[in-house]
Amino acid sequence: MTDRNTLARSKRWVIKIGSSLITNEGQGLDTKAMQAWARQIAELRNQGKEIVLVSSGAVAEGMARMGWKKRPRELYKLQAAAALGQMGLVQQFESCFMQHKIHTAQVLLTHDDLSDRQRYLNARSTLRTLLALNAIPIINENDTVATEEIRFGDNDTLAALVANLVEADIVIILTDQQGVYNKDPRTHKDAELISNSHASNPELLVVAGDGGHLGCGGMRTKITAARRAARSGAATLIASGATEDVLLKIARGETLGTLLTPDNSRIATRKQWLANQLTVQGSLQLDEGACRALKASSLLAVGVTKVSGKFQRGDVVTCLDMNGNEIARGLVNYQASEVERIMGHTSGEIENLLGYIDEPELIHRDNLALL
Repeated sequence: MTDRNTLARSKRWVIKIGSSLITNEGQGLDTKAMQAWARQIAELRNQGKEIVLVSSGAVAEGMARMGWKKRPRELYKLQAAAALGQMGLVQQFESCFMQHKIHTAQVLLTHDDLSDRQRYLNARSTLRTLLALNAIPIINENDTVATEEIRFGDNDTLAALVANLVEADIVIILTDQQGVYNKDPRTHKDAELISNSHASNPELLVVAGDGGHLGCGGMRTKITAARRAARSGAATLIASGATEDVLLKIARGETLGTLLTPDNSRIATRKQWLANQLTVQGSLQLDEGACRALKASSLLAVGVTKVSGKFQRGDVVTCLDMNGNEIARGLVNYQASEVERIMGHTSGEIENLLGYIDEPELIHRDNLALL
């Protein structure tokens, strides 16, 4: 099991903050708390960490602006509340981070964006670029356009999917509870906090509860999200957002909340997902040099000798050696017709050949599984 000191030293964090924390239990945005999180995240940045923030609160802030005391059940009212609240949420976060001279970027996603492989790669490229620019991506579900069938339903799930998107080391879910207990602490005074467990532990769902009136996710959704994050090798830490300097304490390896760890390493689980879960749409035949290079690096167009299939950007293609044997598969950054034009050429020639460049690699090593 991954220990807390190892996670404290990890580089890429996805931090999710719940609605009740952001909006002070529905009384409007808690600017003091938001300033405190911005200060802590700024310090984490100074320690060399890359942070992606997943923030709830748009619907709850919209409710506060409209004076609604109870979360609407109608989807169109939720969408309207999200549209109203998102403005204030983003403005306040931008103000908080600008005090530390940190740029922020608003990113709104739907389930459809991450289930479609081309959109997945587009979102991934954007987030990686924002991190490279030292900006803080602030992600929320695009509630104003999502329908009931494609809504994430809670930002815990969104945080887990984002962890896969950016290959995060850990998902930190800040909530109004100390963590996961072996019994409901609201009704059992002898309830004990579960400090460590595997995300796959089936007993966790048995003790999980439901969400409050402001959000739609309870402890059950957080555990389910931890399982999703574990599939891409990320650990999940569920902790109280009300704890003073909670993020800095986590970065010091202090024992807070409930740590849920994956069964396998990040690299092993992601490669397994790529190798086994996606349908191949085409193939690339490689020269001898490219076959050797795949053991340690990304696939570049210069090493491709033949293209087969009608794949699109984001599709899974298989990589073949000179004898036609499959040696790897991964998510390709260019469609088949484009690969035919750039194969055999260096990355520096791609822009001249296509008129633009999406990625210098044909398949990035993070999206490549050796077989």
